Amino acid sequence: MPVPKKIQNYLDKKGAKYAIVTHKKVYTAYDAAQTLKKKLDEIVKNILVKTDKGYIMVLLPASKNLDMEKLKKLINAKGKGVKKVEIPKEGVMVKLFKVKPGALPAFGELHDLEVYMDKNLQKVKKAIFSSGSFNESIEMAIKEFEKLEEPIVGLFSKAKKISKGGSASGRQKKVNKTVKSKNSKTKKKKTLAKKKTANKKSSKKSTNTKKKK
Repeated sequence: MPVPKKIQNYLDKKGAKYAIVTHKKVYTAYDAAQTLKKKLDEIVKNILVKTDKGYIMVLLPASKNLDMEKLKKLINAKGKGVKKVEIPKEGVMVKLFKVKPGALPAFGELHDLEVYMDKNLQKVKKAIFSSGSFNESIEMAIKEFEKLEEPIVGLFSKAKKISKGGSASGRQKKVNKTVKSKNSKTKKKKTLAKKKTANKKSSKKSTNTKKKK
């Protein structure tokens, strides 16, 4: 699945400087970092957030988690007066923005969404942005993105704890290893069962031969 033409047309029309990065199919920021050999700080995680005043696009480093209270304070500091801030269900993206879950591009203007960017992203020169594709991403300078989207910048992230389970691909490897181990044990049991059956037949045949003599 390549970068949608709508995204490329939008970037080209705006005269944005960017590069399309092709990679194996990934569904998580962690896997994207592993595949592209990038730090999690260089992978942009974009989240659709719902407020009682409408939807907004939130961007932060994949190494961080979203702090809803900090985000709410930033939004209200801009005079929005929101009371509720939450992450909507995945079905909302499909229904409102006609994209698959996890494939919402990082460019809010495409969907008339106000963009909020965590200040930690300014610590890196270039970053990888979601393009609406699972095997192609957009690499762009942070300053270029700010020029393009004019996001509201502030601190609304918190430290992220990486689970021992690791990436989706890592978990899949563990599953495959477990399945392989189970199959190996089953195969051994079948082999032992065949040997026992063969031994019984051999023993029975030997007994019958002795009787005939």
